[in-house]
Amino acid sequence: MSLEKNLLPQNLQGFKIHFVGIKGTGMAALVEICYARGAVITGSDVPERFYTDAILEKLNIKPFTSFSAQNVADDVQLVIYSSAYKLDQNPDLIEAQKKNIPILLYTQALGEISALTYSCGVSGVHGKTTTTGLVGTLIKSLNLPAQVLAGSIISSFDDKCTLNNGNDFFVAETCEYQRHFMAFHPQKIILTSVESDHEDYYPTYESIRDAFVDYAKLLPAGGQLIYCADEAGACEVAEIIEKQRPDVELIPYGVTAKGDYQLTVGKIEDGKQYFRIAAFDGDFYLKVPGIHLLRNATAACALACELLKTSAQQKASAIPGMTETFLCLKNGFASFCGAKRRSEIISMLKAPAKKAVQDEKILQNLQNVKNKGILVMDDYAHHPTAIKTTLEGLRLFYPDRRIIVDFMSHTYSRTAALLDQFAASFSAADVVILHKIYPSAREKYDGTVNGKVLFEKTKENHKNVVYYEEILDALPYVKEILQDGDLFITMGAGDNWKIGKAIVDDFEKLEN
Repeated sequence: MSLEKNLLPQNLQGFKIHFVGIKGTGMAALVEICYARGAVITGSDVPERFYTDAILEKLNIKPFTSFSAQNVADDVQLVIYSSAYKLDQNPDLIEAQKKNIPILLYTQALGEISALTYSCGVSGVHGKTTTTGLVGTLIKSLNLPAQVLAGSIISSFDDKCTLNNGNDFFVAETCEYQRHFMAFHPQKIILTSVESDHEDYYPTYESIRDAFVDYAKLLPAGGQLIYCADEAGACEVAEIIEKQRPDVELIPYGVTAKGDYQLTVGKIEDGKQYFRIAAFDGDFYLKVPGIHLLRNATAACALACELLKTSAQQKASAIPGMTETFLCLKNGFASFCGAKRRSEIISMLKAPAKKAVQDEKILQNLQNVKNKGILVMDDYAHHPTAIKTTLEGLRLFYPDRRIIVDFMSHTYSRTAALLDQFAASFSAADVVILHKIYPSAREKYDGTVNGKVLFEKTKENHKNVVYYEEILDALPYVKEILQDGDLFITMGAGDNWKIGKAIVDDFEKLEN
């Protein structure tokens, strides 16, 4: 089916849209954006309850819990669908085609929204969601008239995926997979990182790097590429853009950056990470762990400040003073508590009495954090770099806690391509638990790399690694080794978060 352009009107008031796969994270976020602009929305999905159901309930949207031709009313003016569903297989989509209702893929719809507004894309192999959440948090604190769409629930967005603070600007997390971000219309781009990933689509580093180059080339003359000066891939893209598009403004950020957005990492004290950004005279702090988060915060600061300048230019008004801006940014950073599945604290548990611990180092750590409970966390990190930086951040933030990580790798192709990096990424953890690989519908297992291969390779780098094929088979082991003061974190894009939930449920039963 050929897709027309500009299927979304500038004014969505009363415009009727049906979403197929409405419970997906990105889809639910797009629903929020369209709803805030006045659209009348219906949708369909599977009956299983997801965290996005709560988002839809806040909007008084009750999705159909099965797919059917009857879901698509005659007065629907546009259908938007998730890439998880096929035009020739899904009953809703087949019916829409029979009725000649225009249809857009999610990424195409996001692109059309971006074409209607002064838009900014947040991109990179790592850190997109957190950076987008930080941008929105700063926009809220600065009271800039913008909508922001993140790839997960952000606590400072009132536990939603989007911030709706006006329509002058639109900021969205944009995805590199299958070059989806090429449908976006950016005026400014944040580029956090470029590394080999999505090997089923990008077989080489150069192929994914070139995709980011092409994305940056979508910027208009005078557009801005805000890139991480600490990250080799992002710098390489910036260098290519400088040669091919000298009309694009390059704005570096990070520890090694020169200029307004140079980052200086400060101390960690009382659950706060302090840092400075060169443009401002004073300390900021975040309450979430990891130096990589400070880089994300600096990127967010750069985009927010550049949008502040753009807003002032558009309205022919003065830019707020540095002191006023600093205080708004400082309050914004202080209010940021992270995103769902990004070092998300699930629970603080009271540990039952256990037998004596023999390991002197672990015993000393446990004595240091006596009666502090077991901290249970969950994180979406599924690339070796993200795993390594997240665990190192937690180690700095919680120096006296023993870190037990339960990791489930996602996709055979990624695991095979980055096997050595995965195996070496857990050095900051005390105990590592591994499982079978969480497969993707987009690939088939070729019989080479599996969870046990990753386990054997990881043992070469870490002295305390165990393997359980099925997730919940590890539950008795975890319950046995957990001690007061431990940090237990599930990591990955699979469904091993279920063991964290099971631990919380079981320990809470013991308390009651």
